[in-house]
Amino acid sequence: MFKLIRYLKPYTVFIIVAVALLFVQAMSELALPDYMSNIVNVGIQQGGIEDAIPEAISKETFDNVSLFMSGEDRQQILEHYVLVNKSTADYEKNLKKYPALESKEVYILKSDDIQSRDSLNLILGKALMAYSGVKSAMAGENGNFTAPSGFTIPEGANVFLLMRLMPEAQRLEMLNQVDTMVQVMGENIVNQSAALAVKEIYEELGMNTQKLQSGYVLRTGFTMVLVTLLSALCTIMVALIASKIAAASARALRRDVFEKVENFSNSEFARFSTASLITRTTNDITQIQLVVVLIIRMVFYAPIIGVGGIIRALEKSTSMSWVIALAVIILLGMVGIVFAIALPKFKKIQKLIDRLNLVIREHLSGLMVVRAFNTQKFEEERFDAANRDVTKTELFVNRVMVFLMPAIMFVMNGTMLLIVWVGAHQIEASTMQVGDMMAYIQYAMLIIFAFLMLTMMFIMIPRASVSAARVSEILEVDPQIKDPKNPKKFGKNFKGIVQFKNVCYRFPGAEKNILNNISFTALPGQTTAIIGSTGSGKSTLLNMIPRFYDVCGGQVLVDGIDIREVNQHDLREKIGYVPQKGILFSGTIESNLKYADETASEEEVERAAKIAQALEFITTKEGGYNSPISQGGTNVSGGQKQRLSIARALLKKPKILLFDDSFSALDFKTDAALRRKLKEETGDCTMIIVGQRIATIKNADQILVLDEGNLVGIGKHHELMASCQTYREIALSQLSEAELA
Repeated sequence: MFKLIRYLKPYTVFIIVAVALLFVQAMSELALPDYMSNIVNVGIQQGGIEDAIPEAISKETFDNVSLFMSGEDRQQILEHYVLVNKSTADYEKNLKKYPALESKEVYILKSDDIQSRDSLNLILGKALMAYSGVKSAMAGENGNFTAPSGFTIPEGANVFLLMRLMPEAQRLEMLNQVDTMVQVMGENIVNQSAALAVKEIYEELGMNTQKLQSGYVLRTGFTMVLVTLLSALCTIMVALIASKIAAASARALRRDVFEKVENFSNSEFARFSTASLITRTTNDITQIQLVVVLIIRMVFYAPIIGVGGIIRALEKSTSMSWVIALAVIILLGMVGIVFAIALPKFKKIQKLIDRLNLVIREHLSGLMVVRAFNTQKFEEERFDAANRDVTKTELFVNRVMVFLMPAIMFVMNGTMLLIVWVGAHQIEASTMQVGDMMAYIQYAMLIIFAFLMLTMMFIMIPRASVSAARVSEILEVDPQIKDPKNPKKFGKNFKGIVQFKNVCYRFPGAEKNILNNISFTALPGQTTAIIGSTGSGKSTLLNMIPRFYDVCGGQVLVDGIDIREVNQHDLREKIGYVPQKGILFSGTIESNLKYADETASEEEVERAAKIAQALEFITTKEGGYNSPISQGGTNVSGGQKQRLSIARALLKKPKILLFDDSFSALDFKTDAALRRKLKEETGDCTMIIVGQRIATIKNADQILVLDEGNLVGIGKHHELMASCQTYREIALSQLSEAELA
């Protein structure tokens, strides 16, 4: 997988942008539980009052609350408040908001930012808790506070008036009880407890506390909507960027694989089957593309959301961290088991798909043969066996996956129940707020969800790694046939002289040569024919001229230059090649002929078709040159396919013409007419023909006779009939003595 990272380098900036958007998305999603917690804790339980610092408090109430502060703390608090009464300038402005101003003096919080808000919040919070406790005791309610030692409260007395007469140290004794509660329950409880006292203070001032509560809930809810929209926007943008990066990198990968395969020699094609190359170029690269999308969208996102969730959860409660740790350990164990079981199967699946494609390709290519031999049942069974192997393996992997999802859901629900159970006890002990427990559940789900995403990646990445290895295997192939670093150029007066000097060739891995010490010269204006028994190396010899194979020994020279010293493009530009099996491409007759030269005129196309004896059947077709050709040329006969292949090669106007048994599907009359036209129209070309028919080659200027890779005869027909026993046997097996004379 890492070998293909270079295909992502051009998109580094986009990946960085995607990661930045993922960070914003993660922070947005991590903020939502906090907002929900605030709605429950502050909006509902605390009536919309965020902390213990009231925005306004009557002077009388403040004097009572300040009884539970040191003189230094009282002075620190007063620095942030301004006393407002009927004589102050902003009286009228504040009267509407605080109706009690008409009869009371009120301390109003200054509008400037408070730098030490946490410190003031703790001072006021503890003082308000003590103040509320005393008020509850005065009202006859069961409070959490007891009177200072040595101090009794007379029945019906105003406690706060009496407490003003007490020494400060004695008054502050009650704060020790508050400090003990804060240590046990945490500082968050101070806000919740003090908020009730602040609400009473606001009601005393005539403020609309219902509006305060609903306003806080609506503001927080609106903020949650905005954060959710931001998260959704980031999600959409990341999906778009990830899709574009994956599609573009897959396109580049497919292009490079295709170009690499185009440069394969025949020996490289023998190493990879056609079905495997198709699977690697399509299915395997699609797997890589899918994983690139998932990596960008999940692998970067999951750690951010997981780590962020853990940090936020610990901020809410450290005492329940063991619950998340337990869930994560169980998840990792399950992922490890699935990973160990599924990985070998993923490697096997791709090979089985190769096998299935091979069976399908062979069946479709050889459908006529299958029908001719009535082996449809055998082919069905062969396909069914390959299909069953793929299905069986994929079902096994899917069963493992099916087990994993319910197991993860069980862990998630179990974690939720455990958090509720533990959290309920902490709420009962006043060490946790309801909103914090709800937020903790959401953070736990986000953490588990992050591990779930990584689990999906752990399952997808092994399969993609197998695909990446298969694609890399193609890209890393070092082709045997390469262009030289400093290529030579053919001269302007190119003649097309082909010369073999002691040429030997051996297939990769073979024990012996298929060609041994072959030497001959093919001259312009002459026809050189090659004949021999099946497997004697005729086609291999011909395929060395356009460098489909490279010699293992000796030299192949064109115009005196070793063909290994020139670019393959320059060499093949001079050659017209007609393969043993005529290959046509989907399109029209004209597009197939112009495959050799897109700029060819209609006259040139017609001339090539006329020489190749194809004009007659082209004109009889309804569409003429625009008649459709199906893939592989299956809608034309074998002879028509060969004639169109020959016309295509002639349209290139090459100096060297190679025919690899290209007249085998032609009748004798068409064969003779075609060879006569070739001689007339291409008299200055070097023509090399591989043939099986003696009638096709007997008029050649020189004939090469091959037998088991050895050149056993060279000369004209009548010379070889007299001097070469191998040639004579082949000739007599086809024609009589009289016909050969």
